[in-house]
Amino acid sequence: MKHKNILQLLALGMLSLLTACDPPLDFSEVKDADTELTGATKYIIAATPIGTTGIADYLLTANNLDEGMITTKGNGIEQDGSYRYYISHKNRFFSLLYGQGNPGAVTSYRLDGSGKLTKLTNFQSETVHVSAAVKDDVFLVKVPRSGNEFASMFRIDARQYQIVGEQQVNIVKLAGNGERAHFNGATQVGDKVFLPYMSIKGAAPDVFGTAYPDSTWVAVYSYPELKLEKIIRDNRTSFIGAYFNNGLVEIENGDAYAFSGASATSNSQPVSKNPSAVVRINKGTTEFDKTYFFNVQQQSGGHHISSQTYIGKGIFILHMYTNPNTTSGPVGKFAIADVVNKTFKWVTGIPADITKTTTTNYSPKDGVKGYIGITTASEGSYVYVFDANLAVARRGLKVEGGTITAISALSY
Repeated sequence: MKHKNILQLLALGMLSLLTACDPPLDFSEVKDADTELTGATKYIIAATPIGTTGIADYLLTANNLDEGMITTKGNGIEQDGSYRYYISHKNRFFSLLYGQGNPGAVTSYRLDGSGKLTKLTNFQSETVHVSAAVKDDVFLVKVPRSGNEFASMFRIDARQYQIVGEQQVNIVKLAGNGERAHFNGATQVGDKVFLPYMSIKGAAPDVFGTAYPDSTWVAVYSYPELKLEKIIRDNRTSFIGAYFNNGLVEIENGDAYAFSGASATSNSQPVSKNPSAVVRINKGTTEFDKTYFFNVQQQSGGHHISSQTYIGKGIFILHMYTNPNTTSGPVGKFAIADVVNKTFKWVTGIPADITKTTTTNYSPKDGVKGYIGITTASEGSYVYVFDANLAVARRGLKVEGGTITAISALSY
């Protein structure tokens, strides 16, 4: 496929991509050559300053997540807009603006040889809510919840900062049931991209409601061609993930595990009869493994999964709704789940008065440690250090003057 840079696409009218705040960018002049790494790692913590409204995050850096303190006061790189989400790929950090009906933006960063976070590019884009690292690309999907029946998929080369492919998908036709397929996430599985979706009515007054609460769907697309190959279906739990929450993860052996909160609604009321659970797609297949079913709701005493953080070797930290038998309210409980062996254990050391937790988190993927941002009313915002072997969490790095929204890491 002929590569098209973002300014060319603008000229052709295919996609409105302008620089958000900077002068027009000549992508041939972006200085982003690979340099020899020192073997050091620096952690990137996105945090919203306390006491502000309509202000986006600051990007802070730290050498250690296990202890210490950093502050938002007079520190960090301020982001544009009021809502940002993040993805790391190819040792670059991408900050994506969700425009909430307005244009979005993509800003990319890397660490220089001294470990300083530096901006590489900043350009306006479509507002998207699905992003993933797929092969050499940052893969983005814009999904309309009503009206327009076409979702737009974009491939951005993670090193060349160019649109290298796009595809339109009729989401009403994809659903095939009178509703619309609303993608919740995207995951590279093998050499393909798998997109779990929920079926939604897409019309007021019940846009996110559904008449199909107890079904699971994953659309399988070739990559990089983005041609639909198959829809994988199951009826033992509900849809995978949630809005802005990818629930599909490929682990080291090539198997993919899918997490469902069983949180489907109709007219704002929960209607899923199936349990919150984990299902599996075995390596090299495009079917759910009918011999595998991990009933998390049963093992947890009635609690539903909200999201998950993968820490390697088949071990996940499950973010769980605080109260049993509900998919609303606070997410204040955590558990360690070995999805291969279907074991579940509650984590101790979690504070009681949680006001916010992060879903973009860091792990060295050693099967033991995970780092999650937890903000409480009484203690403020800390990176909590999770130990899967002990099923214990403790306070690590404190972020003074801010609420942690994401944690990542880059090498330099």
